Amino acid sequence: MGKINVSALQNVNFRVEKGGFMAVQGPSGSGKTTLLNLLGGLDTPTSGEVWIENVNITKMKEKNLADIRCRRIGFIFQFYNLIPRMSALRNVELPMIFARIPKKLRMEKAKSLLKTVGLDHRLQHKPIELSGGEQQRVAIARALANEPAIVLMDEPTGNLDQENTKNIIELIRKLKIEQRQTFIIATHNLEVAKYADKLSFLRDGKLSKLNK
Repeated sequence: MGKINVSALQNVNFRVEKGGFMAVQGPSGSGKTTLLNLLGGLDTPTSGEVWIENVNITKMKEKNLADIRCRRIGFIFQFYNLIPRMSALRNVELPMIFARIPKKLRMEKAKSLLKTVGLDHRLQHKPIELSGGEQQRVAIARALANEPAIVLMDEPTGNLDQENTKNIIELIRKLKIEQRQTFIIATHNLEVAKYADKLSFLRDGKLSKLNK
């Protein structure tokens, strides 16, 4: 049988300013995860370019790209991806170990981030001892550990109830204002998407801007 080429994304072009909050809404299979993987340097586009902070990451060598992913891009996933045997504090500390930040500073920063997300009373709790909403807040703190320019979120509230979903989105809005973080969220949930500054719709690999 011959090969079949599938275009996951087609002529996608957009810009998000520093401190912005963009939501990409669309059904399952529309290309949302592929878009985030390209923005995060996890995948390479067959054509076109991806720029982060005026740096073209598209043709970077893997070593340099790994450093960009570690220091300038934060990732938040639907399933949290916390290390089960580590406490909340150690999970948040982990990205800073890869960034070679000194231990004392790592611990201080991890504690501060967990306080920011309202979990300073849960520092030594392991993921199994935390609720879904608390685990996602740990994941957010971890994503912010190395002060990334951009934070990419793939269905971050998909496993949360309505109350925890609202709490997580309000936290993201607070962080973007106070810390000038840039957030891009992929979601099929319109109730989540409406909180963003900029809303786009992705279907069959084509991105269209929606008026807010």
